[in-house]
Amino acid sequence: MITWTEFEKRAPALAAAGRKQFYVHGLGLGFLATVRADGGPRVHPVCPVISAAGLHVLVIKGPKLVDLRRDGRYALHSETCAPPHEDDGFAVFGRAVEVPGGVASEAGAVVREQALADRDGVLWPGFEEEALFEFHLERCLLTLTHAENDFPAGPTIWHAP
Repeated sequence: MITWTEFEKRAPALAAAGRKQFYVHGLGLGFLATVRADGGPRVHPVCPVISAAGLHVLVIKGPKLVDLRRDGRYALHSETCAPPHEDDGFAVFGRAVEVPGGVASEAGAVVREQALADRDGVLWPGFEEEALFEFHLERCLLTLTHAENDFPAGPTIWHAP
């Protein structure tokens, strides 16, 4: 598994296409699947933040936080697009790692700056209390309705070295 910043170095065009999918509505939006204690899936809407520090998600207290702390496996899928690209999407799969010190850490400061930039300088209530997770990538999937740049219509699958 590798970090998002390493992914950007190894597959820059695919990372750019993925970022575009996560930020299709102007800020990071996606659906996070975690693993419940009974092994079943749990899906939540989230606002991923892609910055120079990597791919991160801030998590409030609740089932999603419990899932990630117990079993860091995740799948993160982008929000849907508008027609004619409604079937386009990007998903990453791997392990989430909690960042020690959360938003008070060095990585947290970079995430904070990116979150402020993404949201016109306004953070949501409770930002400071949320746990910060970095998402490491094992594989990703880009699906395009129409060929775009370096990618054909249909699926493009990438695996970490």
